[in-house]
Amino acid sequence: MDNIDMKQIQWFPGHMAKTRRLIAANLKLVDAVVEIVDSRSPLSSRNPEMDQMTKGKPRLVLLNKSDLADEKATQMWINYFRNSGAEAVAVDCKSGKGLKNVLPAIKNKVLRELMEKREKNGMAGAAVRLMIVGIPNVGKSSLINRLAGSKRAKVEDRPGVTRTKQWVKLDNNTELLDMPGVLWPKFEDQDIAVRLAFTGAISDDILDIETLAMKLLMFLAENYPKSLEERYKVVPEEDDTGLSLLEKVGKKRGMMISGGEINTERAAITVVDEFRSGKLGRITLEFPPKKEQ
Repeated sequence: MDNIDMKQIQWFPGHMAKTRRLIAANLKLVDAVVEIVDSRSPLSSRNPEMDQMTKGKPRLVLLNKSDLADEKATQMWINYFRNSGAEAVAVDCKSGKGLKNVLPAIKNKVLRELMEKREKNGMAGAAVRLMIVGIPNVGKSSLINRLAGSKRAKVEDRPGVTRTKQWVKLDNNTELLDMPGVLWPKFEDQDIAVRLAFTGAISDDILDIETLAMKLLMFLAENYPKSLEERYKVVPEEDDTGLSLLEKVGKKRGMMISGGEINTERAAITVVDEFRSGKLGRITLEFPPKKEQ
């Protein structure tokens, strides 16, 4: 990230502290944990406290919104998680892509030993109970609704909507426990906070949209310059700053106000919205540590 001045991002609503207690209290009721992350920023969108909060329960990592992420990078992340000892599957909860692989991965890989033990003991029909966890706006409710075939969980395109736990029973002897989204009290690494802001996991109300767009444009200029050229007809130059890129986008889009000044706020809103909706192409914001790919 460039060195644009940005206030320290902290966001920990009171209900998220309650979620941590809920996870601890309900963990004994489930067989495994399904953790959903954003394919565009798989590491940044994992709560670093989740390993401790779930106390070693078997886990499946779902890389959601894979339709918005760089395909090659997503495969790198799948390999990264598998090499780290966790099964991983790429999905898109909105379209349903990849979801047919979720339950088989849980029963045949994540919980294979448990399923074999149950079958041996004559309990093959016992329900599998799964806790669904993840940070806000990562797609937990969309996942549950897709698997259940109905709108059981509330879905909104803003963080922090699910406030209480919800049990959802599927037809195939599977029960899901949907938990509210949980972040962590303090972002030690501000780059992580910025990536979460890019994807909308953090409320837009707590930071400046123009600063966010400038940081995003600088990242795109360095890593996905063709996206800027194809979408905005802007070719990044070596001496470009976040502000100059934002002004170029505004000018190309005809976003002018009185006196010939460029409406950078309108341009910023456009850039961030178009990134989140995938109009800038398939983009991944971070890549696995090289030694662990």
